[in-house]
Amino acid sequence: MCAQTVRGALRFPVRGRDLDLTPPWRRITILGSVSEAVGEEITLERSDLAGLAERHGVGVDPAWGPGKLVQEMFEKLVEETLFDPTFVCDFPQEVSPLARPHRENPGLTEHFDLVMAGIELATAFSELTDPDEQRARFEAQAQAKAAGEDEAHPLDEEFIRALEHGMPPAGGIGIGVDRLLMILLDVPSIRDTILFPQMRPEEQRD
Repeated sequence: MCAQTVRGALRFPVRGRDLDLTPPWRRITILGSVSEAVGEEITLERSDLAGLAERHGVGVDPAWGPGKLVQEMFEKLVEETLFDPTFVCDFPQEVSPLARPHRENPGLTEHFDLVMAGIELATAFSELTDPDEQRARFEAQAQAKAAGEDEAHPLDEEFIRALEHGMPPAGGIGIGVDRLLMILLDVPSIRDTILFPQMRPEEQRD
């Protein structure tokens, strides 16, 4: 592993605390982890999610649906507490518009993130293959973007056309190499892992 090459072991200090990369790595669900953080069961069907989020200090936008509310609670209440490597599974469809529906739990997707040292290090999912459902999700994302959601996914007609023509099932994972380097090198800022300020125009350098 690269950790053994860089740090000489699977257990090493990061920000003054020992990080243990010894497998197997923990697996949790996003709903389960938020439920544990707030001390009561969380479901996408709960009508008081916005009020619950606010009671726990999580800012709320009136345009957010239940999936976005759950994701915000996870990011504010759970993510930074996950130090040793943890797979966070089963994200809501609302915040994972390209992922395949969960085969057992309606409203969720087969999508996981890898969180380590409080940082989202990787994201992965099985891709949706139904062009009609993909269009519906893109349209919902367009509505979210119109309501001010900056991270909403744009409508992608070429991708929908590929699905209509029989694009085979796909899946993948994206790893933040700069974030991985932050952990392996134990540096406090992402700026320390990429070419800043060298790659900025000279007149913008500090």
